[in-house]
Amino acid sequence: MSKRGRPIVVSAASGTGKTTIIKELMRRRPNLEFSVSSTTRKPRENEIDGVHYNFISREEFQRGIDNDFFAEWEEVHGEYYGTGRQALEEALEAGKHVLLDLDVNGGERLKRNYPETVLIFLYPPSLEELCRRLITRGTETSQSLKRRLERYPMERAKGEKFPYRIMNDVVERATDQVLEIINNNGEAEDH
Repeated sequence: MSKRGRPIVVSAASGTGKTTIIKELMRRRPNLEFSVSSTTRKPRENEIDGVHYNFISREEFQRGIDNDFFAEWEEVHGEYYGTGRQALEEALEAGKHVLLDLDVNGGERLKRNYPETVLIFLYPPSLEELCRRLITRGTETSQSLKRRLERYPMERAKGEKFPYRIMNDVVERATDQVLEIINNNGEAEDH
């Protein structure tokens, strides 16, 4: 029987670059399992159902909450996001380390349910840089930009309590630092 895997949470405010870093982690370390979250938000351009997220209705999500389907779930910016318990358990039992893209509250909740969870918080070099990244990605309305920036102080304060904190100023360097954390938490090069 293989050794049980660990959940590895990468958390950050919207626009910090966590998706970019996660893509790079998966490219460099394809033996990591990526957890596809469920969400009630609408897909962005180029997002594929079942690959980037499982896009479901609010009613389906509520049924999942009621039936204890989620290992963790959270409401963020008016939409629900959650991690399916069964898929997570199957991957961990198979000895795989599971990479999760979660907000800080979801990360905390997962850590309560799975104490072996590794929590990593990414933060931008500055609030001005965060704002610039959100604007240049072209997915934000003025209202959603305002909402994301208003949430940032809470996310930063909670992220400061995570055991691992990395500034994402240069993607390659930040990715190297995340990989080092993964290696130091039991991930063998040839898992």
